[in-house]
Amino acid sequence: MGSLPRAAVLAVALLLLLLAPSGEAFFDIFNIFRPRSESDYFQNAFDGAQEQTVPTRAEQEERGAAPATATGLTKVPPSGPPSKAAQDTVELAVDSGAGTAGEWTIVSENSGVSAMHMAVMRHGKAVMFDTSTTGRSLMRLPQDNCRIDPRDQDAGTMDCWAHAVEFDYNTGGLRPLKILTDTWCSSGAFDADGNLVQTGGYFEGEKVVRVISPCDTCDWLEHPNSFADGRWYATQQVLPDGRFIVFGGRRAFSYEFVPAPGKTNARAMSMPFLRETTDDVENNLYPFVNLLPSGNLFLFANDRSVIFDHRDGKIVRELPRLAGGSRNYPASAMSTLLPLDLRNATGGDPEPEVVICGGALKTAFRKGENNTFQPALRDCARINLAAPDAQWQTEDMPVGRVMGDMLILPTGDLLLLNGAAKGCAGWGFGRQPVLTPVLYSPRKPEGPRFRALAASTIARMYHSTSAVLPDASVLVAGGNTNTAYNFSDVDFPTEVRVERFSPPYLSEEHAAANRPEIDGKSVPAEGMRYGSPFTFRFSMPSEPVAEADVKVTMYAPPFTTHGYSMNQRLLVLSVTAFVEDGRRYTVTVDAPGKPELAPRGYYLVFMVAKGVPSIGVWVKIQ
Repeated sequence: MGSLPRAAVLAVALLLLLLAPSGEAFFDIFNIFRPRSESDYFQNAFDGAQEQTVPTRAEQEERGAAPATATGLTKVPPSGPPSKAAQDTVELAVDSGAGTAGEWTIVSENSGVSAMHMAVMRHGKAVMFDTSTTGRSLMRLPQDNCRIDPRDQDAGTMDCWAHAVEFDYNTGGLRPLKILTDTWCSSGAFDADGNLVQTGGYFEGEKVVRVISPCDTCDWLEHPNSFADGRWYATQQVLPDGRFIVFGGRRAFSYEFVPAPGKTNARAMSMPFLRETTDDVENNLYPFVNLLPSGNLFLFANDRSVIFDHRDGKIVRELPRLAGGSRNYPASAMSTLLPLDLRNATGGDPEPEVVICGGALKTAFRKGENNTFQPALRDCARINLAAPDAQWQTEDMPVGRVMGDMLILPTGDLLLLNGAAKGCAGWGFGRQPVLTPVLYSPRKPEGPRFRALAASTIARMYHSTSAVLPDASVLVAGGNTNTAYNFSDVDFPTEVRVERFSPPYLSEEHAAANRPEIDGKSVPAEGMRYGSPFTFRFSMPSEPVAEADVKVTMYAPPFTTHGYSMNQRLLVLSVTAFVEDGRRYTVTVDAPGKPELAPRGYYLVFMVAKGVPSIGVWVKIQ
């Protein structure tokens, strides 16, 4: 509990107990450090109810839903008129001063599952999955491939609803995937071969490691009992040597390395920092973790951050607190490592900067239990970790945002989208969905960094996701503030529609003349080698470009859930040769020099010309 003596805490608790009004529930200050019953996690703010328990079978039978004998994709049940809360949205005035402000399209009206988790694979598909806790989805597994429900009172009961799908983001096509254990609020990352390695979850899934490979017939492989501690709401980070480290999770004040398949960790490594940053409603789950060029890790939880040496298991530096509120679940801010520009790192490493935007007041969850929804935090804070006296520098976003997503676009700008202007994460704890995405340009001076773009018409708050696609557009999915798949008689129906957002750079006025095209046949089949030249060709549709007009970026596709894109990073590569041949060009860049800059694996490489990115090509660095 930090430096506060336990005796003093007990004295404070006794005083609060004596002062509590008769009959009023008393908050046990140590409750957060003890295991809870399952129903304790289902508290929400529905219509003043003090608590909503685990959804029953009856609650999961949505009116108009397909019968249990249905197969494949089932229809979306009808929804009623929007409630007053659903109509109370935030839509900013579009900033059209710089031209077109982007465009939204519907990719699919029904993804089968609501995408609580999402990752873009290198075979042209995205993997989306939810949790088995919410019961039936809208996608059935084949009758001969159901899973045993380990939590059903009747042993051997089969669950034939899919809780994961492979989604073709070009056609909207779906393939059901079979997850054996509960992936609720889990974590993930890609390994060096492009496999999605996915960890933790809830109940029987909390110590499981799952793997799915990028192929049209692949399905999940699961390794139970991999971890010593349960990993629910944990963060997974890839390391320079290709291993994964997993931090925290509910009631897990520790970290572990993901063991080899079939192996079990004998113990977890204690991390007092995670206990110290846990308050009465936690506010430190899904901690923000970033790999730094030094090989150390930046770790942020609640309102504190440290530099952690995973090789020695020691905190080597504590950074200033970020004042104003909490930033991690359920306060759920947005965060990422800003692009690492290798063009400016002559003779050394680029200076790493982290940005954290939005979040919630520390009291937001407690207030939400009483149907009071506090405004989300509006500040956006940056810190240069290379500075000896590093301090947080803050500025205001156009609107406060909690539960939002933050993606790095191929240009190096950030896209802030989804989320709410009031409340915090949790079932029923958010209000005023923010429909307007905001472009954040970190290279611009403070003030004009933010630009309001075209708004969506779909509210996406709790359990929504987004991802950058190879064509430089953004896939947006998910959103479920309910304890089951509910489409009527709720403020915010379960969302199964999938959208694509095309940022302004893909508009006709920009892309028609300036969108480069990489010659895929010219990309070396062996990929990149650390510190070696990497040469390929590209062409322009009409307008010629000079070397000063272009840059080459490489993007590590993340695993996204609960507003945090784990392992997301973008590097700007140094151009060492540029040869023009009409509207065809040959460009050579230096690959990153070490895995601390870019861990082994597959990246999307983009050519950006006059601010317009090409379609990315998958390149493996090794």
